[in-house]
Amino acid sequence: MGTTGGGRRAYIGSFTAAGGRGIVTAAVDLESGALTPLHATVEVGNPSYLVPAPDGRHLYAVSETSDGAAAAFALTEHGPRPLGAPVPVRGADPTHLALWAGHLLTANYSSGSVSALPVRADGGLAEPAAVVRHEGGGPHPDRQEGAHAHAVVPDPTGRWLLSVDLGTDSVRICELPTADGELVVRHEVPLRPGSGPRHLAFHPRGGHAYVINELASTVTPCRWDATTGTLTPLAETAVLPPDADADGEAADNYPSELVVSRDGRFAWAANRGHDSISVLAVDPSAEGISLVTTVPCGGHWPRDLALHPGGRHLYAANERSGDVTWFAIDTRTGVPERRGSIEVPAASCVVFV
Repeated sequence: MGTTGGGRRAYIGSFTAAGGRGIVTAAVDLESGALTPLHATVEVGNPSYLVPAPDGRHLYAVSETSDGAAAAFALTEHGPRPLGAPVPVRGADPTHLALWAGHLLTANYSSGSVSALPVRADGGLAEPAAVVRHEGGGPHPDRQEGAHAHAVVPDPTGRWLLSVDLGTDSVRICELPTADGELVVRHEVPLRPGSGPRHLAFHPRGGHAYVINELASTVTPCRWDATTGTLTPLAETAVLPPDADADGEAADNYPSELVVSRDGRFAWAANRGHDSISVLAVDPSAEGISLVTTVPCGGHWPRDLALHPGGRHLYAANERSGDVTWFAIDTRTGVPERRGSIEVPAASCVVFV
């Protein structure tokens, strides 16, 4: 039996090594956005990032450990049920994952690689069919000594996969896997040296994407040509106001996630260190993006932001304060207003089914 669907369930990842309870299931009140915890599933270590299958019947998790694995679950009324043992991804510390072209893709941070695991007919996972290793580094002495793949994002057409690498200051673009699952990198797009790109989100019209830069506290809008698989970076925009630099707050800020509104008018970025959510206005061309304001994230160290499928509520997974806070979004200004929170130790990710 599957879940109720329509965004009525939230699944929250966490770091078990820091006291997390694994994958926490919560009911979602569609009117208020409120979460009510139901149960926790501890079947894999550090399930820090999750992705649900489009049909709402299965859920996938990374195991962000030095051994690196991914796990598949069937979604039931009583919580996620494991579909076999976690499968090694042949990469270290997978931080992000995505479903694409019949495979589960993982971005493996410490090994600087991307793994492709075939998804079986029953929703379970097979051993990796391919592992692509990134090469290179960047100018930051501690964070860019080598490649650090941090996100894998399919483009809206489903033809391309974009792999964001914090260590090499670049985005690699892969075509659909070959019959044996091999990933072929067609382009590598450089971003500003030292910017530390972390994650990427597409505009709903599909012709633009926005890269959140962890080391620079900026967002880079990019044009996207799905015909040729070409990503063209444009000017960077700061996610913190100028007075944050004056106060020294920007120096230790590490943006984690960026999400775009369903109508494409706004984007929101989570700031670890500044402990805020940046509200960004997207111009009608989708090429310009500007900071409107920042609001407190409701906790400490927001590792993830998630927009509910209904588009009215935003959720911050605050890792170090151990909670998930939800906000109602003002549809006119894009500014989130805090409405409540629940305790989730070492929270790291929120997804909805």
